[in-house]
Amino acid sequence: MIRYLCVLLLCAVAQAQELPQLIDQALRGNREILAAQKRYEAARQRAPQERSLPDPVVSLGYTSVGGPYPVAGIGREVAANAGVMVSQEFPFPGKRELRGSIAEKEADAEFEQYRAVRLNVVARITTAYHELHHAMVGIGQTRRYQELLSNILKIAEARYSVGRAAQQDIFKAQTQYSIFAAQLERYEQERATRTIEINALLNRPQDTPVTVPEDIPVGELTATLDELLARSRTAPVLARQMKLTQTSELAENLARKNRLPDYTLSGGYFNQGLMPPMWQFRVDLRIPARAGAKEAEVTERALQAGEARHNYEAAGVTVEAQVRENYTVAATARKLVDLYSKSVIPEAQLALESSMTSYETGAVDFLPVFSNFMNVVEYQLMYHEEIMQFHLALARLEELTGGAL
Repeated sequence: MIRYLCVLLLCAVAQAQELPQLIDQALRGNREILAAQKRYEAARQRAPQERSLPDPVVSLGYTSVGGPYPVAGIGREVAANAGVMVSQEFPFPGKRELRGSIAEKEADAEFEQYRAVRLNVVARITTAYHELHHAMVGIGQTRRYQELLSNILKIAEARYSVGRAAQQDIFKAQTQYSIFAAQLERYEQERATRTIEINALLNRPQDTPVTVPEDIPVGELTATLDELLARSRTAPVLARQMKLTQTSELAENLARKNRLPDYTLSGGYFNQGLMPPMWQFRVDLRIPARAGAKEAEVTERALQAGEARHNYEAAGVTVEAQVRENYTVAATARKLVDLYSKSVIPEAQLALESSMTSYETGAVDFLPVFSNFMNVVEYQLMYHEEIMQFHLALARLEELTGGAL
């Protein structure tokens, strides 16, 4: 019974390794995404703080005449009193709104960064998943090639035993068999590496197995280059740069506002004992006397705004180039997949089968058989390599354009 339950559990795990499900797990549990989300949520709390007034100041005190102790002389001396004052500082009109707007733009930039992190994690999961699938396919194909090469080797040994084949044919086949063993080791390493990467992105134990379907549909590239370029202009990587540019421009406006004085309003009540109470009202201006420092601040912010605009334009150029590059890779890979599957591989397999038949009957020597065999091996691996490149290019395009293709 326990063994049966374990088998069911392993089957359930094996069925839970589809790429969409792995992506969903990553979006819910990846620590990079969660950290970016918290950073965005924290940034949203800054705008209300920036728009609020500074804390008021309450002052309690007394003035004594004739002695240092409290209220000495109160009621007899005009200068003696005890009272309270309340002061409130007010930034020059428009400053608080600008500070709040800057905080909002910074929060918007953090939101775009959060979106970019999500897309990046999805792209990395997708890339690792298809690289893992390529490694698994490579393992299966290499083992089949070893079996086929064993059959060829048996024929060569049989022909050699009757003097109809050269010993070098056997050595050549044995050498290639060892090369396949080395390739298997590389594919096993790639499988282990990609499994570690996927488990790390999913924030789960490293010994968790990751299984992939034997066959993954190749799919099609349905979007045009112009559509992808249009989508990339609103993708998070550029949207964030735009928000940062707007932040820098608002900061420049705030620096200009900082040349205008802030002020503090104060009001107080003072008790004078038997004499009438005294009231006080005052306006204190914070004069920006350091004109040179204020002008330097304005210049600094203006230069930073210019830098932000250049960064935005540079990011746009980079993204457009990457979209064009990956679109070309995807389109070319998709054409090569069709070419290999419909023409190159079937023709190479027919050539191998024909040469094998001729070799068994002694019509041809070992070299054409071995050459045709290696052609099939190479074309099969190149075929799946193009499938992987197609999916990797799609993953990069999805990250650059901000959504699934």
